[in-house]
Amino acid sequence: MLASQPWRARTSAKFKAEKILGPLARSLKQGGRLLVVQSCGHDAATEVVETLWPGEDFFPVRRHSLLEALTAQLGADAAAYDLANPPDAGALFRYEMHTLPSEISDRIGTSTLFAAWNAVIYVNQIEDERLDDVVASGAYLQATQQALHDHGGLWFNDEAFVVTRR
Repeated sequence: MLASQPWRARTSAKFKAEKILGPLARSLKQGGRLLVVQSCGHDAATEVVETLWPGEDFFPVRRHSLLEALTAQLGADAAAYDLANPPDAGALFRYEMHTLPSEISDRIGTSTLFAAWNAVIYVNQIEDERLDDVVASGAYLQATQQALHDHGGLWFNDEAFVVTRR
């Protein structure tokens, strides 16, 4: 089973374990596996949102907290699952927004800039009501363009772990 971004990033680990991970894990048959994937920030896209909304943590719940909450949710049944927390080397990966090298130069094309912005607000789960001020001022274009120039593109960090029913 694959659970990729099955929740709002800023939702508590307890809620995620009670309402999503616990029921999914309990539905696994013996030997079944649940692959959980979520964005974790600390990437070029995060720089854009931090420029626009400084001081906010858009990804406060990491896999460590999720596994602890899931273990608590499963209670005595947790012994029937492998809930190993993989090290960062085995859990973290990134995906990149691909562009042609000519699109990230002195002048970034409008379609590339809008595509990058749309990816940033989608992955970082920015609510529509928060967008009005930054869109009206044009600050979103400046922040997105700056990140694209600084990094030569845009990428997003994710983390994953597997829950296995023994």
